[in-house]
Formats: sequence, C-alpha cells, structure tokens
Amino acid sequence: MLSAQLASTTRDLKQILRLQHENLPANIDNAEMQSQGFVTLRHDLPVLEKMHQLAPGVIIKDNDTVIAYALTMLRECRELIPDLEPMFSVLDELGWQDRPLNDYRFYIMGQICIARNYRGLGLFEQLYQHHKEVYRHRFDLLVTEISARNHRSLRAHEKTGFKTIHTHRDKLDEWKVVAWDWS
Repeated sequence: MLSAQLASTTRDLKQILRLQHENLPANIDNAEMQSQGFVTLRHDLPVLEKMHQLAPGVIIKDNDTVIAYALTMLRECRELIPDLEPMFSVLDELGWQDRPLNDYRFYIMGQICIARNYRGLGLFEQLYQHHKEVYRHRFDLLVTEISARNHRSLRAHEKTGFKTIHTHRDKLDEWKVVAWDWS
C-alpha cells in the first residue's frame, strides 16, 4: 500500500525535483496540461533543502521512488523564491472570516504533484490528510494559490475542502488563492 510520509533524505528531495521537472508546462503538451494539470515553478535543491529544514514536505513512495509530493512552505520562505513575492504580497492584504489573514497561523502549500501513472488513486487526498495530521497543531489554515488554468487542481482542492478567497493576476498567470480551515 502507498502511504504518505515526511520527506527525510536528500534523495527524497532530488526525486521531488525529478517529478517536478516532468510536470512543468515546458515538458508536457497542452492536452495533458488541460486534462492532468501541471506545476508552475521550478525549485532547486538548495531552496528545497531550506524549505525542508523549516518544515518537511509530504511524499508518497512506491518502493524507494517518490511518486507524489506536497511541499510545505512557511511564510519564512518568502525570500527564497522571488517569483512568489506577488503571492506573498497578496496574502499580506487578504482576510479570512473578517480578520486579516496574517492574524492566523497559516502556511502555504508550496506545490503538489503526482506522477502520471499514479493519478486517480486517491493520493492527492492522502498527501493533504497527512499534511493536516502533521501540521494542524501548529497552524489554523493551509493556503495556496492555483493557476486559474489548472482546472484539475482547482477541482481537487475544492473537493478536499479548500475555499477560494481571492483571484489575482501577476506576471506569471491568473491565480485563485484558496484556504483550507483547520480550526
């Protein structure tokens, strides 16, 4: 059985980067992007290691191969990925339940991806449920932004319990900011 766990080795992080690379828009065709989704940003190992030191991401392995991941990005990661500054600026201005979002303990889903041959097996839900098990005592909300073009990801996040709280556009894309309330 495939089960979620925290990433724990440099090998895990390198395998995350491999899976990420396979699912970037430059490496898949438009039909696959529309039907299966995609990841937008490319990380490098030093950035992933810094994110992991603050709060490990969740992975699922088949034997010793990472076949799914969900990266944990604390607000302290703001400076690590300059392309995400527009997202962080938007989050600074947003509210949740009549309070500023920054009044809540929240973190950001840094990216989520499942290998082609493992989609449709419930791994998306496993990744998120493991995040909730591990981090719900430290955080009230899990927040992320999803490309408005990534219909599969939007539907999957909605099914998990995320609610759209804002839509905005930056130099990369149009984004839906979504939040999953754990309080």
